[in-house]
Amino acid sequence: MSLPGAPRAADDAASDRILRRMMQLHPKVIDLVLDRMWRILALLDNPQDRMPPVIHIAGTNGKGSTQAMIRAGLESTGARVHAYTSPHLAHFHERIRLAGKLISEPALEGYLDRVYALNGGDPITYFEITTAAALLAFAETPADWTLLEVGMGGRLDATNVVAKPALTVITPVDLDHQGFLGDTLTKIAGEKAGIIKRGVPVVVAPQHAESMDVIEAEAARKGAPVFAHGQHWHVSTENGRLVYQDDNGLLDLPLPRLRGPHQIINAGTAIAALRVLQQPATAAEAAVTRAEWPARMQHLTAGRLVQIAAPCDLWLDGGHNPAAGIVIAETLQGLHDRPIHLVCGMLNTKDAGGYLRALASVADSFTAVAIPDETNTIPADELAATAAAAGLPNASTAPSVEAALVRLAAAHPGERILICGSLYLAGHVLRENAA
Repeated sequence: MSLPGAPRAADDAASDRILRRMMQLHPKVIDLVLDRMWRILALLDNPQDRMPPVIHIAGTNGKGSTQAMIRAGLESTGARVHAYTSPHLAHFHERIRLAGKLISEPALEGYLDRVYALNGGDPITYFEITTAAALLAFAETPADWTLLEVGMGGRLDATNVVAKPALTVITPVDLDHQGFLGDTLTKIAGEKAGIIKRGVPVVVAPQHAESMDVIEAEAARKGAPVFAHGQHWHVSTENGRLVYQDDNGLLDLPLPRLRGPHQIINAGTAIAALRVLQQPATAAEAAVTRAEWPARMQHLTAGRLVQIAAPCDLWLDGGHNPAAGIVIAETLQGLHDRPIHLVCGMLNTKDAGGYLRALASVADSFTAVAIPDETNTIPADELAATAAAAGLPNASTAPSVEAALVRLAAAHPGERILICGSLYLAGHVLRENAA
């Protein structure tokens, strides 16, 4: 399966060459300061001040799904919507949507070249310079809305350069990237709350109490109206329907197209955002019925790897932290019609034990693989040992995803396979499935 509108592999050579050059501009993969971002934006005549109205989204889990639902809702009204997200899965182009369509290869090449040339070889991170290119593209392409997803944290993220967005959104905050954002929920929530702007409304998804305290305090300090789950809006399921309620009334809607119980919360967050933006009720229904977001409990039904796994039922998810493990387990519990086998690869920057412990009760076997072409991948034998220690049954290794699928299809025909553990692994799978 390929992503709709994604370029063919043979078409992306020019932008790939520019992106590889950009990787050499700064020795650190992640460096959370905004000085370099302000410098390059000034050289570009401050595109962040010339974009269509911005909806800025931060949080630990659910940012991408929530953004996809907001976009579906806005586009259902006829609006043209820019969107920026990260990381990409199969192609870098997925990070940038211009007026509803993935950026074309010629446009991406042109914007990257312009920003690279203006930077003049000065130190800048890959995420900063590519974000600057995206903001320039948004400023120069007519549209009605701009959706910006935070890359990491919020306060010092390269996207946090818009002085007056139309709305900010904070999805559930949990432990992730502790080496950069802090080792407690309070510290991490403080970084996420850094996107809140003076006087700008903020929609807040369900939070741990300590996270909510931090977010509400920051909003109060900046005079930002808060629209929080459990206080100002509520969402639940009833009789196979999604029920949303706020001070403006009740909406009885279909369940989200995106699978999993966690998507109920993401849908509620997106609907709350649309309501604050005064969008019609039809936009709320479109948000839940039309949104697409690959590698989030995605059912793969066609492609090369699907054929290799046949007659097994093949699924894909890119969640990679303990909170994601919990919602994946909850989703799999709802798919209890056949045994479940996990094929998993993870980065050594993640809490593999915490993620895997959540899955121990739903899996019948576990196969560890290394993520191809990733220097930070956990070796397969180490990941298998971590899985066994976390209580996962029948933990083993395979030299590749393809080899794991061949073995599982032969040993467990007709059963369910979930490939999981990393968005980087998910991107590899989508490329291989489309090959």
